[in-house]
Amino acid sequence: MHRPAGPLVRRQTLATRLTHWVWAVALFFLLLTGLQILNAHPVLYWGAESGFDYDNAVLRLGAAGKEGAGPIPSWATIPSTRDLATGRVIHFFFAWVFGAVLVLWLAAALWSGHWRDLVPTRADLRALSRDVADHARLRLHHGRAYGPLQKLAYAGVLFGLFPLMVLTGLAMSPSFNAAAPWVLDLLGGRQSARTLHFAGMAGLVAFFVIHIAMIGLAGPLNLMRSMVTGWTRIDADTESDHAR
Repeated sequence: MHRPAGPLVRRQTLATRLTHWVWAVALFFLLLTGLQILNAHPVLYWGAESGFDYDNAVLRLGAAGKEGAGPIPSWATIPSTRDLATGRVIHFFFAWVFGAVLVLWLAAALWSGHWRDLVPTRADLRALSRDVADHARLRLHHGRAYGPLQKLAYAGVLFGLFPLMVLTGLAMSPSFNAAAPWVLDLLGGRQSARTLHFAGMAGLVAFFVIHIAMIGLAGPLNLMRSMVTGWTRIDADTESDHAR
């Protein structure tokens, strides 16, 4: 459903735009190198330990194929060949980039108050059913403020999935375990942390797919301009109800 075009408004700050694109690049490499690492042992467990003497596997993605190749195809991993050492180096590099940018974004959001734009209010919760119905009918709004579904999605990623990925990633580090052993107890063990890390990645992939689909439906050129220049065009008849 197309609504009457309204004015251009300043929507995204420079900090938001920079972190958005850095995260996009970092998550691309983290996903594909993570699949390279998972290919080396495509089984997920729950608990502190794993091995032949344990029966705590929660997911088996497949068995090794020809020449020891894992179940994930080479085109979906970085490097494309079986090279666990290189995959781990690249993964750890972009993990530190990702974590550092998350800390910077959180600091900037707290300083500017931008975090309030992402937290659902009581009014948002009351309007949630209407927003769900509008999305189901592809009635996508462009306003100054985020809509209820957007707030729930963005808050879930920025304040939920992102910190979970950082925490579970750190929990698999022996040096971090020595400094903060309580984290492993909190997560249920190193193998549980690995499984939660994989689950968090699956959640981020699902968010990405839905995010790209919504961009395509809501107007990719307008939204791309928003994330490049900071300016977006809102609907003429709704400047504050919803945004895309």
